Order: sequence, then structure tokens, then C-alpha cells
Amino acid sequence: MPERPANPGGHAPEAVERVPAHGHAAPRGFLRTHVFSVDHKVIGKQYLDLALLAVVIGMVLSWLMRLHLGWPKAAIPGLGALSAGGAPGGVMTPEYYLSLMTMHGTIMVFFVLTTAPFAGFGNFLLPIQVGAEDMAFPRLNMMSFWVTFLAFLVLIAAFFVPEGPPLSGWTAYAPLSAVGRDAGPGQGLGQTLWAASIGIFCIGQLLGSLNFITTTLDLRAKGMSLARMPFSTWAWFTTSIIGLIAFSVLLPACVLLILDRVAGTSFFVPAGLVISDRLQPHAGGSPLLWQHLFWFFGHPEVYIMILPAFGIISEIIPTFSRKPIFGYEAMVYAIASIAFLSFIVWAHHMFTVGMPLAGQLFFTLSTMLIAVPTGVKIFNWTTTMWRGSLTFEPPMLFALAFLFLFTIGGFSGLMLAIAPADFQYHDTYFVVAHFHYVLVPGAVFGIMGGVYYWLPKWTGHMYDMKLAKWHFWLTAIFVNVLFFPQHFLGLAGMQRRIPDYPTQFTDWNMVSSIGGFGFGLSQLLFVWLIIRCVKRGERATAGVWDWPHGLEWTVPSPAPYHTFEKSPELK
Repeated sequence: MPERPANPGGHAPEAVERVPAHGHAAPRGFLRTHVFSVDHKVIGKQYLDLALLAVVIGMVLSWLMRLHLGWPKAAIPGLGALSAGGAPGGVMTPEYYLSLMTMHGTIMVFFVLTTAPFAGFGNFLLPIQVGAEDMAFPRLNMMSFWVTFLAFLVLIAAFFVPEGPPLSGWTAYAPLSAVGRDAGPGQGLGQTLWAASIGIFCIGQLLGSLNFITTTLDLRAKGMSLARMPFSTWAWFTTSIIGLIAFSVLLPACVLLILDRVAGTSFFVPAGLVISDRLQPHAGGSPLLWQHLFWFFGHPEVYIMILPAFGIISEIIPTFSRKPIFGYEAMVYAIASIAFLSFIVWAHHMFTVGMPLAGQLFFTLSTMLIAVPTGVKIFNWTTTMWRGSLTFEPPMLFALAFLFLFTIGGFSGLMLAIAPADFQYHDTYFVVAHFHYVLVPGAVFGIMGGVYYWLPKWTGHMYDMKLAKWHFWLTAIFVNVLFFPQHFLGLAGMQRRIPDYPTQFTDWNMVSSIGGFGFGLSQLLFVWLIIRCVKRGERATAGVWDWPHGLEWTVPSPAPYHTFEKSPELK
């Protein structure tokens, strides 16, 4: 690590010498300016717009599921299902519930929580923070977005095929996901489209990761050493390295899954499996192979979703504490440790498959070890606020809620890391509560805090602070009403991924569903605030917040096409 600067983390760059930049003329015409643009700022907004569209669809799907679980004896004409006894059994058939669950998880994980904090925020901000004119490969950057958008369209197409969307869950466990289209509803063309969509998505993310890595290493402004980069830049850079490895594993796994489905191979189909009253031909593969490949991607994917949120929070807390971030070097080493450890903990998702005792011990210890660098970050964020001049604007409120609620998700993760205990928790709603506390008060709160933090920079307008605080409090209350009861359901034995359940679980499911509707409706206020900020509001200054920042706060709000009239040179 280079020598520590006086004020690390990219904050408060001193007056700089400037040399002429070499930029080309701004594009003309709507298509070149707003659709097929190579400007990293426009591409970042396109990713964020795609994530906003995806989250609306995902939220509607979750409402339908919570309606089904919260009021299990209700029935909607045309969608209602009958239980085995002939009585109403919910608002939809069990197969359709499982399909909605699959699509909800896939949309949220890939097209919201991966796309927004990494590709959206990173595209807009990383080149500015390092003083680059644009991404290293602008056209490749544009291609990465349109490949991702194509993946989204292919996934949504699964709703409109005769067999319907897949019902294998967002993890697509084999052999359920690997059998051919004659296996039943939800296992036909929709499942093949799912695998194709995720494979295409992997290509887009690999292109983006290469661009982020090259930009960070090669296009930093003169004087911008690694030790002077903002911590958010470190987060996006490290996430890119994780993504380059993780998506390189998931892509061939999806290809093998498609071959099993359409070409008669048997990578994931076990020998002797009966499908539609016949043996699967040429069978002899292993369903556990899919689990290993998927979770070797899947656990690093958790950090692809959460590390950018760490970076965002590491910008917000120092700003509203009026202090430089505490322990900059420790934070950097912690994020590097998380990146490494994320690749050696994947099998803690597989404790119940018959893993040898030595394997259980290794993955228990490695999973508990990864809590150490995460704890370092929480300690450093807390210490940054200690004796600071704190103010509680909306970004800071979301950062504080992130700090508290994400820690709850981390503690439940430690419980799941212990193999003997995981036998009790596995595939129950306790797991659902755990990862939603990590991803919603974690990644989603990071996204919301980041939007409130940089929205004036993006639009040139300030938003309504009072309404933003109302949005925070409604969101913070309902997110706990939604997910905290699921801990109780899981500990009481309610399984996940089931459309029906014993009546003793009804009350907590109803409470959780009320929280789900309240949480979703609260986000309408968030969308209204964004639209209102874009269209009107007080003009934002270049600095926006009352604290010295990195290079993005030295350019006008909104940033012009050529962000820097002259290339910055930090002293």
C-alpha cells in the first residue's frame, strides 16, 4: 500500500494543476445522446432506469406472493386454487406461486441488486472519482448495458410462453431445472429462457467488470494513487474483480444446463431419473455439480451486491460526521479480505447434502472468519461518527439504519454458519429472514442512501428533505414488520418455498404480508421524490453538502458531457 495521505479516501482534494483534456464533441440527436450513448454518465442512468423498472415488477410479484401467504384461504376468481379437500387454497395455484417466487428472486438479485449499486452507481461515478474522461472502453461499456437489457427481455419473455415461467427457484436446483420440456408446468421453455437470460447477463457483467478494472488501474488522474482513491472506488474496483471470476463460473454452468434441457446431455441429471413415465436417456450426471457451480458464484454474488453499498455508506458517514473516515488502510485491507474469503465459503449453503465432517468444519470456520473484516468496517464506521459533528439528512438516516439492520443480518448469518445448527435452520424461513436483512436493509438501503446523496449531483436540483425523511421512516418501520416475523416462522419450523402451510403460522404470515404492502407502497413516495427532483427544485451547487469531498464534487451539478474541461492533477 502506498504511503498514507494526510486526508485519505479521496476527500478534500487540494487545489490542482490542470492540463488540457482531449475530448471529442458532444453527440447530437436523441438516439446518440440518450439511447446509444457512450457517455458513462448516461449509461449509469440507463442501468439505474433498468433497475427501477425491474424493482417495480419484482415488487408486484412479491405482493402477489405475500397476498397468497398472508390470507391462505382467500381466492381470487380466475386465480384461486383448490386444496385437496376441495376448499379454497389460496389466491393462486401452487405451481404459479413457485413460478412467481422464482421470477421475483431472479429479478431482484440479478437485475436490481447487482445492476443498480455496481453497474448503475459505478458507471456514473467511478470515472469522475478517479479523474478519468470516460470508461476505458466506452463502446464496450454501451454494449454491456444493451446485453444486460437483452437478458432482462429474455427473462420477462418466460411469462408469455405456453408452459409459463420456471418454478425451480432463483437458484434453479437440478434436476428440477435440468429436465426437458415434457416434465410438466413451469419446467418447459420458460426454464430454458431463464438459463439463457442468466447466461446473457453474465456476458454483460463480464464486459462491465473488465471496463471497471481497466479504468481504475490505467486512467486515474495524475496524483491519484491507489491510497488516495475514495473508498467507494475501491468497492467498485474490488467488486469488478469478484464479478470477473464469479460470472466466469456461472456462464458455463448455464450453458451446461441448457445442453441438459435441449441437447440430451446429462451433466446435472442423475442416472435412473424417471421423467413422464420414462427413464431419462443417457443419464448419469450429478445435481450436486450444479449446486457447487452455482454457489461458487452465488456467495461471491452476495458481495457483488453488498460491497458497492459498503462503498456508498463509506462516503455518506464521513460527509455527515464532518470527519475523514477512520482507518482508511484497514478498510481497504478488509474489503480485499472479503473478496478473497468470498470464494472459499460457498459450501455453507450445502451443509445438508451429505458433506464430510472435515468439509463441514472447514466451511464453518471460513464462514465465521469472513465476519472479521465485515466487523472491522462496522467498527470503523461507528468510530468515524464518534465525536463528529453529525447531522441527519436523508442519506445519513439510511446509512445509520444500514449500520444497525445489516448487523442483525450478519448475526443471523453467523448462526447459519455453524453446521450443526444449520441442520435446524436450513430451508426454513429463518434463512429467508437472514438474507433479506442482508440485502434489503443492506444493499437496498445503500442504494436509497446513495440516490439521496448523489441525486442533486445527477439532476442539478435539490429534493424535498421533509418528504425524504418521511420516506425513510416509513421504509425503516415496514421493512422490520415485513422481515422480522420471518425469524419466528423459521425457528418454529416453517419451510421456505412452499405455497401452503399449517394454520399455526397464519398470524405471523399475515403480519409479514402487511409489512410487505406497507414497504412497497412507501417506495411510491421514493419514485415521486425522484421524478419531482428531476423536474423542479432548488438549484444544486457543485459541492451540494457542507463538507469537502472527492473530485465529483468539484464539477458542476449536473456534470457536463465533458466532465473535466481539463484533466485534473492532484498534488
